[in-house]
Amino acid sequence: MIELSVYSVLYSLLSRYRIVLLKEKHGERFLPIWIGMFESEAIAMRLQGTVVPRPLTHDLLANVIAELGGDIQYIVINDLNDSTFFARIAIERDGELRLVDSRPSDAIALAVRTAVPIYVEESVMDKAGIVSSPDIRTEPPSSKEDLDVFRDFVDSLDLDDLGD
Repeated sequence: MIELSVYSVLYSLLSRYRIVLLKEKHGERFLPIWIGMFESEAIAMRLQGTVVPRPLTHDLLANVIAELGGDIQYIVINDLNDSTFFARIAIERDGELRLVDSRPSDAIALAVRTAVPIYVEESVMDKAGIVSSPDIRTEPPSSKEDLDVFRDFVDSLDLDDLGD
């Protein structure tokens, strides 16, 4: 298994779907997974340190597992079939490890809440892993020049055509 970390949650203003971008901890490949809007918010909120007054769904799940004597050990993205990723949550209880089927987005949201490792099977990474490209920024913009493409686009807009 290959250990991953959450690199980013990517949003599109044109779609309700999001992408969670995972990165190899000891390598250069990324694993992009399409996820739903609510799961992306759950992951992003936790990564940003947002505190909520009451437990959200993934917090509740973590609390229930703990109250029932379970201890989440790790999550693993274990399969890719017909463009659908599959995951499992590894829960130890009474010395026995159980693997519970899960959507990757829910498993990742749970992993970031409980600070457990995120893994991917090598076969899945071989099928769906990508390497860095100009479309994946590995560093924040270093200067205003990096934003020139966006500035050029905004400057080309004719706002007078919007009407009343």
